[in-house]
Amino acid sequence: MSNEQPDPKRTRVVIAEDEAIIRMDLVETLAEEGYEVVGECGSGDEVIALVAELHPDVAILDVKMPGRDGISAARELTEHRSCAVVLLTAFSQRELIEEARDAGVMGYVVKPFEPSDLVPAIEIALGRFAEMQALAAEKDGLAGKLADRKLLDRAKGVLTDNFGLGEQDAFRFLQRTAMNERRSIGAVCEAVLAGEITPT
Repeated sequence: MSNEQPDPKRTRVVIAEDEAIIRMDLVETLAEEGYEVVGECGSGDEVIALVAELHPDVAILDVKMPGRDGISAARELTEHRSCAVVLLTAFSQRELIEEARDAGVMGYVVKPFEPSDLVPAIEIALGRFAEMQALAAEKDGLAGKLADRKLLDRAKGVLTDNFGLGEQDAFRFLQRTAMNERRSIGAVCEAVLAGEITPT
């Protein structure tokens, strides 16, 4: 049994390709280029489970596979922001490329491929995925800040309306209570709204 630990610096790849010879060729090419193939399968259904289990950086999917096709699998992976997705296909029709783009595919390689085609597609896909993750995190952060702001305004409203505090005093009360009780201002605001905390 090997005691080799996965190298955290190497890009982790999952491959979904139903033709065994092409899959072997992909595994070999990626290993030579310094990537770590952590899983491989032959169908779109299997790749969803593999990605959930192995958390790769990128999934390389063939378009035509038994069961779920590569574009459908790509759509699910990108909806859940699971990993970057590169599509591998023998077809290069415009409609297919547009469908792949709409499914969130970030890289596209036409068979037969060379390492010189594969590596840039993977690296571009990884870059685009990182950008997408950063934008999503920023959006989530902004949504959280807006929700906190609304909560704070509602709690201050209760303190001014029900207890006659001025806006500044209401804010200071929330701030002081949060510090004294070692709770977030958001938690204190919720407690004020629930009637659990009142100025004495």
